[in-house]
This record gives sequence, structure tokens and C-alpha cells, in this order.
Amino acid sequence: MARKHSKHDPYGEIGGEDEAPAPALPCWLCGRPTGKTIVWHHPVPKSRGGRDVVPMHPICQKTLIANFTNSELQRHGMDVESLLANPDIRKFVDWVANKDPDFNATTAKKQR
Repeated sequence: MARKHSKHDPYGEIGGEDEAPAPALPCWLCGRPTGKTIVWHHPVPKSRGGRDVVPMHPICQKTLIANFTNSELQRHGMDVESLLANPDIRKFVDWVANKDPDFNATTAKKQR
């Protein structure tokens, strides 16, 4: 018997010309729309029991990882406002606010 649907696309959703592009998700940290690359970040690290994920720009995630330890991220949890209270993060978010969604740059590591 012949297949009705492709083996790799059982619901026939690939290749739909009538589909509109999905709206860009806002970045959890900076609030800008995400670009082509979306990083699904665990605000509470998985090693600390975190299960929730949020969409972020790669540069925003690198900045968080460079400025906070896993223990600090666990303490902040899902509260983005407490992260933005950090002067380094606030300075970064203000700087990146007018950049292209796919903008990327090197991130300096925090001196510990």
C-alpha cells in the first residue's frame, strides 16, 4: 500500500507556500526581537534544577554567562528585572538596544 504522507513529514507541513513567517520572539533579557539564531536559555541552570527555557540572542546569553555564576543565576531565577539591576548588564542592554537582531560581538569575561 502506498503512503499518503511522506515518511519524514507525516503531517504534510513542510513546503507550505501559504504559510506566513512566524513572528519573531522577543529576547528575554533585552526585549529586542530575535533574529535567525535563537538560543533557548535556562534562566535557572539545569544543574540547579531549572526546567524553564526562554528565547535569547546568543550575545545576550554569553553576557549573562560571563557576568554570573550558576549560583547567582539560581538566586535571580526568572526575575529579569533583578538581572537588569546589575550595572554591567544594564550597560550592555542599553548598548545593544539599537543593534540588528543578528548582531554578534565578542564578550569579555568577568574578572572573578
